[in-house]
Amino acid sequence: MKDRRKEVGRMGEKLAADMLRDKGYEIVERNWASRLGELDLITQKDGQLVIVEVRTTCGGKYGYGFQSVDVRKQQKVRRLAIQYIQRKQLGHMPVRFDVVSVLLNRELLPLQIDHIEGAF
Repeated sequence: MKDRRKEVGRMGEKLAADMLRDKGYEIVERNWASRLGELDLITQKDGQLVIVEVRTTCGGKYGYGFQSVDVRKQQKVRRLAIQYIQRKQLGHMPVRFDVVSVLLNRELLPLQIDHIEGAF
């Protein structure tokens, strides 16, 4: 079951990255990790650093992915972003936090992809 979750997550991240690329975003990093955790996608567009949290769900049973980005998750992503910005010396860039919510069917095909800019 655990592998299925990873497979669903990987597919969601791939679809999110493809969609963002189509919208003119440059994918700078995927799955950047430190001991604090992981940032799904780090992108740039129009001189702005955009940190993207990707949430993927399969079927409608558990609601939409974006609904699971609670305050604790937002704080964790912010802390990771600060760490990333310090390590890469990107403090001069404006930063935005987006959420991409991916809904897949049982065959892992996309039913819906929502891009929420400035989600938090």
